[in-house]
Amino acid sequence: MDFSDLKGMFAEVKTRMDGAIDRVRRDMAGVRTGRATVSLLDGVQVDAYGSKMPVNQVATLSVPEPALIVAQPFDPSLMAAIEKAIRASDLGLNPMNDGKVVRIPIPALTDERRKELSRHVHKQAEDGRNAVRQVRRDANDRLKKLLKEHKISEDDERKGLDHVQKMTDEHVKLVDELQRKKDQELLER
Repeated sequence: MDFSDLKGMFAEVKTRMDGAIDRVRRDMAGVRTGRATVSLLDGVQVDAYGSKMPVNQVATLSVPEPALIVAQPFDPSLMAAIEKAIRASDLGLNPMNDGKVVRIPIPALTDERRKELSRHVHKQAEDGRNAVRQVRRDANDRLKKLLKEHKISEDDERKGLDHVQKMTDEHVKLVDELQRKKDQELLER
């Protein structure tokens, strides 16, 4: 893809880096802390009507208290399927249904599990930083190619490389901040 328009290229770089940040944010939302959040169940797929559907499309999810998620199925016949899907997920949750709703208690985390989840969060953050750096690499290669083809001046290339580096630093800082916040959540009692 040839961009002699540097602004367009920078916009694309920013969009791709923002995408990497969003991915990290979504991944980290799925990491269980000691507190109940409906985003915890985002990855859970329920067998419903002959296909797999996200649990939030077959039930209303709510958090009536800090250590409990309640799933109210739109169709009561899906109660067992919702329970089974949550049990089968790797979240370590044990749902129970009372015939009307599925109650999902969030157990307290052990110290060992907290450390394990913290390592997982660090890996997600590193993957995010690598994704941002890959976008930087692509942009820098493109700038060098434009210079080689005499479509931009050396000054424009240098300014472009500086601008891409600045965007990279900002996005890496965002990933670091997400990691720090998630670690704090994990270590809260």
